Amino acid sequence: MELSWMNTFITVAEEGSFRKAADVLYVSQPTVTVHIKSLEKELGVSLFERNNRFVKLTEEGRRFIKHARKMIDAHREGIEDMNSFGQGYRKKLRLAISPSIADTIMPTVLKGFLKSNPELEIDVEIMESKNIEEAVIQEEVDIGFSLLKSQDDQLNCVELYEDQIVFCVPHDGYDSESAPLSYPEEFLKHNYLLTHNYPGVWDTLHQKIKSRFPRTKTMKVSQVHITKRFIESGLGVSFLPKSTVRKELLEGRILEVPIPQIDLPQAHTFALTKYNHSLENDFISYVSNHQFK
Repeated sequence: MELSWMNTFITVAEEGSFRKAADVLYVSQPTVTVHIKSLEKELGVSLFERNNRFVKLTEEGRRFIKHARKMIDAHREGIEDMNSFGQGYRKKLRLAISPSIADTIMPTVLKGFLKSNPELEIDVEIMESKNIEEAVIQEEVDIGFSLLKSQDDQLNCVELYEDQIVFCVPHDGYDSESAPLSYPEEFLKHNYLLTHNYPGVWDTLHQKIKSRFPRTKTMKVSQVHITKRFIESGLGVSFLPKSTVRKELLEGRILEVPIPQIDLPQAHTFALTKYNHSLENDFISYVSNHQFK
């Protein structure tokens, strides 16, 4: 059973046409026909129902296509693994990282860990926290770095860091000595409050703000890095974990304003794993020892 037959079979199924499959694969249509007939002969079943306009999978074809895809994936992964081995890699770690974590601590952490482990290959997938838990459960990744705590009994969930939420506003143009007093209610009165950019805190926080400042206008912005750009441009204000705006605060592009009227929550960062493997545990330990503040 040739891999080329599998690839042709999958392509015909996806395109719904022998001619379109031939175009995608850069082969002749007779070659496509030969591949399908050869595969059907070896399996002893018909894989497609044919008419003048299109082809579609038979019941047997629908059953077999999942096996064909697994064989193609196994072949590709085998080649990638051997290529990695030839490049000097001996171990591999697959990570799912939330955007805000990837934008703050993770570049420094990865650089340091890879320097100490040059034989390690790392794959990084940027993923929203709400999707990371399922990716770890399905073993699509080895470790998930999420802003949401896992409640699934299948997973190990380690809290890495607790971060203070701060009220962030645009720079007012003054230096620290000549700046007038800043009142949070004035910022909330004259600016949009940019919300829901950081999971796990906004549902409760939003209620507190609306209760204390009921006329606050809101705008949902799903990403921390976009929220920061909006604040810098004077479009709005927001509440963000201090670690995510450390650089902007130091450079004076964003200001932190105390807001004693509201008891601000803490943000949390978690590492999720399905198995207690030594490599995963070593990396999580390295991350947890990182100087966050």
